[in-house]
Amino acid sequence: MQVLERIAAIEPELTAAERKLRTALLLDYPFAGLDTIQSLAAKTQTSSPTISRFVTKLGFGGYQEFQRHLIEELKEGNRSPLDLHERERPMQGEFLDDFVARAENIVRASTAATSHAQFARITDMLADPKRSIHVIGGRISDAIALYLSRHLRQMRPNVFHLPADTEIWPEYLLRMRPRDILFVVDFRRYQPSLTELAQRASEGRGAKVFLMTDKWLSPVSRHASEVVAAPIDSGTVWDSYSGALVLVEAMVTRIAEETWDDTRKRIESWDAMRLDTKETPNDT
Repeated sequence: MQVLERIAAIEPELTAAERKLRTALLLDYPFAGLDTIQSLAAKTQTSSPTISRFVTKLGFGGYQEFQRHLIEELKEGNRSPLDLHERERPMQGEFLDDFVARAENIVRASTAATSHAQFARITDMLADPKRSIHVIGGRISDAIALYLSRHLRQMRPNVFHLPADTEIWPEYLLRMRPRDILFVVDFRRYQPSLTELAQRASEGRGAKVFLMTDKWLSPVSRHASEVVAAPIDSGTVWDSYSGALVLVEAMVTRIAEETWDDTRKRIESWDAMRLDTKETPNDT
C-alpha cells in the first residue's frame, strides 16, 4: 500500500498536529517526506515525537522505514525525481495557452492535497449555524477571504469579514466565543499581524482557527486546528491563487447543497430586502 493510501485510511483519527503533517506531505509528495525529521518538524511547526507517532499510525516501524518506502515508490515510477520535482520553466508556445495549462495543474494539485474527510469536516463546521464565522486574508489574499464571506453571508447568519485596519480587530475578537471559527487566508509573504490575531482568537477567545495557506505554511498554522495548503507556484513571477479559489468555490457550493432548504429561504429573504438600486438620471 502506498503512503498516500495509508494516509487516507487513517484520516479520521489524525490529531490537529498530524493533519498539518498530512497536508505538508500531500502538497509536496513524496519529497517532503524525504527531508530530515528535524527539518520536517520545523517546516510544519510540529515536533519529532509527533512525526514519529504519525509514521507509526501509518504502519511503519520508524521514520527511516517510512523514508525507505517513499524511495521505493519513486524507483517504481516512470519518471525520475528530477522530472517530478521540476520547478520554474519558461513559457512554451502561446503564452495564454501555457499559462492556463499551468493553472489547471495547480487546480488538480489542490484537490490532491486536500482529503475528502478534511474537506467535509471543514465545510460541515462552516455550515454550523451555532458557530459564528470570522474571515480575513492578507494584502492580496483577502480577495479570497472576501469571496468566501460574501457567499457564506447569503447562506447563513453571523458571518463577519474583518477589515484591514488592525485597530478595529479588538471589536471582532470580543465577539468571538468558544467554537466560533476564524478563517485566515495567508500566502507568502506572510503577515505577522495575522499570526498575532490567530493566537489571540485561539488562546484568548477559544475560537477555532482555520488556515488556507501554501506548502511553506504560514506561521498562523501554529494556532490552527485545520490547515488547507494550496499549491501556488506557477513557475512565473506571480504566485497563482487559482487552486485556492477553486477550493473555496467547492466549499461554498457544498454548504449550499447540504443546507439548501435553509439557504433558499435566506436567499429569498435577502433578495426581498435588497434596496432599489435603479440609478436616477444625472443632472448633466
